[in-house]
Amino acid sequence: MDVLLTEPDGRRLVLRAKPGETLMRVATRNAVNGIDAECGGSCACATCHIIVDDDWFVKVGEPGEVEDALLDMVPDRRSTSRLSCQLRLDPSLDGLIVRVPERR
Repeated sequence: MDVLLTEPDGRRLVLRAKPGETLMRVATRNAVNGIDAECGGSCACATCHIIVDDDWFVKVGEPGEVEDALLDMVPDRRSTSRLSCQLRLDPSLDGLIVRVPERR
């Protein structure tokens, strides 16, 4: 399955993922610029913040309580912001479109 990702500098990537992987793991394996994942995917740091395309957000869903609290700490939060460590990919998300925001 594929994820279409835009890095902060505008470079577009197509990332290959296996069902069950988190988007953060796929991004770090592909050295995506802007996905630092300092906590290693434990939902403790918000350094894997991504913005989900509006058309995909319904499929991805709202963040959980802990994730939502962490997202409140990022300066560029959007209504479709998520932490990539919390997005477990499955076949229904094939073609998912996301972007990594610029860090301020």
